Amino acid sequence: MKTLLLVEDEKLIRRGIKAMIQRSGVPVDNILECGNGEMALEILKMQKVDVMFTDIRMPKMDGIALVKAMQELPNAPLTVAVSGYDDFTYAVEMMRMGVREYILKPVDRDKVREVLEKLNEEVTRGRESERKGRSLSCQQLKYAILNDNLTESEKSLLARQYEDTFFAGEYLVILTCSTGELADNVLEDCPFIHLDAVDGNDLFITDESYLPILLKDELAGRCVGISSPHTGIESLKKACKEALSARKEAFYLGKESLAYGEMAGKTNADTLRGQAYCRENSLRIEDSAVEQIVHQLGTDKYEDALRQIKRIFQNAALGGYTPEQMEDGMEKLLDGILTTYANILKTEKEAVREYYAIYGFNLFSEYESEVLGWLTNFCDTLNSRFDDYKNKQKIQQAVSYIKENYDKDLNMAVVSNHISMNYSLFSYVFKQYTGNNFVNYLKEIRIQEAKRLLEETDMKVVDISGRVGYENEKHFMKTFKASCGVSPTEYRKNMQFKGKD
Repeated sequence: MKTLLLVEDEKLIRRGIKAMIQRSGVPVDNILECGNGEMALEILKMQKVDVMFTDIRMPKMDGIALVKAMQELPNAPLTVAVSGYDDFTYAVEMMRMGVREYILKPVDRDKVREVLEKLNEEVTRGRESERKGRSLSCQQLKYAILNDNLTESEKSLLARQYEDTFFAGEYLVILTCSTGELADNVLEDCPFIHLDAVDGNDLFITDESYLPILLKDELAGRCVGISSPHTGIESLKKACKEALSARKEAFYLGKESLAYGEMAGKTNADTLRGQAYCRENSLRIEDSAVEQIVHQLGTDKYEDALRQIKRIFQNAALGGYTPEQMEDGMEKLLDGILTTYANILKTEKEAVREYYAIYGFNLFSEYESEVLGWLTNFCDTLNSRFDDYKNKQKIQQAVSYIKENYDKDLNMAVVSNHISMNYSLFSYVFKQYTGNNFVNYLKEIRIQEAKRLLEETDMKVVDISGRVGYENEKHFMKTFKASCGVSPTEYRKNMQFKGKD
């Protein structure tokens, strides 16, 4: 249980009972203490108490008067009467008023444990029943908000069920992006109703007097849209639509809160943002423009594509697009990216999905920053892969050129110039793709060809030297021996002996 209240005017007895409760093995989060009924009643008015232990005879207000007075409270605690033998008659009277248990003084430790275990089970059952009731109420309200075809009987049932809540008088609906931090809440003693995940939004229902507190506490720092005042649950859906319109407008404006009344008389094409922007600039995002952007992202023109996307965001913030046009345009852009670059985005598809939910972000500036950041990284990845592909093609050209011209005066500068690649970059990329540096790679090709000529022809060593690109015979012989362990002449003899075997 969460809270237990111990009411006893004798301090030593109170401390003793408290110690027994703490050692009972029944978990109690908070034990409150006071010395008379008046103080206890004030505590019960200010906070919810699960279980109360109270003496009968106390100054100012005794236990009997306390139990009578607390019957008027919305959440009276489960109560245990504690008294001496002479007060048994009073204890019986208290139990007629709903007191659950009676404990005789001097208080027995085992009796305290037994009573606490029994009451804790009842508190747990009550909380579970309350949780199920709240869950059902939340589902009913969400159904009323999201369903366009409520029957008359459904409307009547909901109206009767909630006639004593906010819907009896004027109420406001507030919408903001869902954070998942607050649970659904329809408690009668709470100054607001909260519903999570209503089309991706946190939804609050409260009266106008509590709105400033809600904005300062639960909704601090969050962009919200506020409906006009409404009455009756039958107006709930309309109030939600107003709050959503105000929320979208506040979202693009970068305002923390905006009431629907501030938008009165304005059409979608003439919003608060539109007042600061020429109406002739109100254009839909053309499909052809989206397609062009998608394809440019994968080319060396990706910076042009990013600039076009930035202009779209700027237009949206200034009122150049209605919220619906922006939603449609972003959906087409993201669809195009996911389809065109499906192979590259295999592991990122779910991450991209969050950008479809524009209003899942608190403010448009946050959404813009996130999307542009992701697109910039995506373009860097694309171009990195494209650069790798281009480099690979160029190295393949270089290898072909080396194999065709190894017999000439060849060096890295000649080859890198031939394929139009920076000398330093060529040196790095060549080794990356071939696994060998340029000098060793060229040497291996020349030595392999020299070995073939020594095995298959009668050409002189000096002629073979020139044939494989060595102008200096001694340099050739030295390089050959370092590579093969024997001189060219010795290699030829060894191959001839091998052939005779």
